[in-house]
Amino acid sequence: MQRRLFPRTLALVALVAAAATAGAPGATAESPAPSVTRLNATIDAILADSRLAGAQASVVVADTATGQTLYNRNGDRRLVPASNTKLLTSTAAMALLGPDHRFTTDVRTSGKRRAGVVTGDLYLRGGGDPTMLAADYDALAAQVAAAGVRVVKGDLVADDTRYDHNRLGPDWTWDDEPWYYAAQVSALTVAPDTDYDAGTVIVHAAPGKRAGEAPVLTTTPPTDYLRFDNRAKTVADGETAISFEREHGSNTIVITGQIATGGEPASDWVTVWEPTGYAADVFRAALQRHGVRIQGRTLLGQPTPTAATTVARHDSMTLAELMVPFLKLSNNGHAEVLAKEIGRVVAGSGTWSAGLAAVSGYVASVGMDTGTLRQRDGSGLSRRNMIPAGEFVDLLAAVRAEPWFDAWYAALPIAGQPERFVGGTLRSRMQGTPAAGNVHAKTGSLTGASSLSGYVTDADGRVLAFSILLNNYLVSSVKGLEDQIAVALAGYSEKSVGVARVAPRATPEAPQVPEGFECSWVKPIAC
Repeated sequence: MQRRLFPRTLALVALVAAAATAGAPGATAESPAPSVTRLNATIDAILADSRLAGAQASVVVADTATGQTLYNRNGDRRLVPASNTKLLTSTAAMALLGPDHRFTTDVRTSGKRRAGVVTGDLYLRGGGDPTMLAADYDALAAQVAAAGVRVVKGDLVADDTRYDHNRLGPDWTWDDEPWYYAAQVSALTVAPDTDYDAGTVIVHAAPGKRAGEAPVLTTTPPTDYLRFDNRAKTVADGETAISFEREHGSNTIVITGQIATGGEPASDWVTVWEPTGYAADVFRAALQRHGVRIQGRTLLGQPTPTAATTVARHDSMTLAELMVPFLKLSNNGHAEVLAKEIGRVVAGSGTWSAGLAAVSGYVASVGMDTGTLRQRDGSGLSRRNMIPAGEFVDLLAAVRAEPWFDAWYAALPIAGQPERFVGGTLRSRMQGTPAAGNVHAKTGSLTGASSLSGYVTDADGRVLAFSILLNNYLVSSVKGLEDQIAVALAGYSEKSVGVARVAPRATPEAPQVPEGFECSWVKPIAC
């Protein structure tokens, strides 16, 4: 049987060998215990499913206490991991930024201030916070008004210079651009709600008063940053079928389809072109509501003078708290902001290249062989990411020794737990099985690529680390196969006569999804 010794346990070779055979009748250093043999047979049978015909699988399972490999199928094969890439980004962020790290957004003034009049400019300086809501910009505007500012004779300057101006990740596909999971990345942005999909607007269409009229359009948050090309119609009969899509290179949203009279409004998340301008628009409107008048223009992308005076400030939640919406809902924007923030803090450069170099340095320091993998973005949306399952298992085993591990572990999706911010992307999976409430793991989904990597406590109380990467299948979903493996691991015991073979309760297959889509279980399209 192959054994995988985690880098932090290389000095314990003798102990590992002893642990592999102790208490397992019939096991030797050359021959695995019967229970391990049965586990291997169970997983092999699952991977022999016809849905994986012609596909590739990389699967590794190991005991985190001893380093013993319980299962290894192509563990060194590089496959597209989809959002399992976030395991590298999130652990590096916790280690390099620290669980108490916060993002700061502040407002500063230049020039003289007298009798409520600022003769210079007003600067809105972004610190990368992906959780900024319209309400937070309103609170900043209230602070500006409370500081006595009534008129700004200069311009409103939106400073997003903490990060570079590369808005879209390397290798992202062009047709993902309008969708919430591929929003542009900026150090100054807005999220429409507490899912914190920064750089998006929720567009709502309500039926007109009578058939033939165009739907009535509104947005969350309210903003003048968008233009609508409303081609949809209200109909007396029929089902509502509305589509919202942003035109490339603009903030024109094209609305097509139909909505039934008396029907519920239809809504969808749409990305904006240039999030910095979106944030400035929301903030300028908030200033006006609070009686602060800007006489000049809105300018984007200019740095705040070092001598400017702070008049308002907002600090984000801590990084440990951010891990919950980030990992539970698999938020791509959070991953990319963290990659750039790591670059800014570690190397003084808010770029993907600097951030990912620092991520690579961290994961190498805890035992991943970075010479065997490639990471191209923070989220996993790039199809040029390539990581073997065995390297994920090494990382999962190593980070259990980190001081921040408990907070990070709790932020992983938990199988079969229906609350969105508990079960996350696993909330509808493995219900009613030994894996429910047990498996803590990161999901991943692109068209033709699926993954599940994390932890499961087996029937003997051992914590197992596992990674399942499945690529190049043609069916709509292989999530059920991942679930069967996780359930088998939850029921595994060296003491029992056999491995639990009960498959998880049948779950409907997921629909085919747009290329690049990361399953969230919370948006209009779910998988």
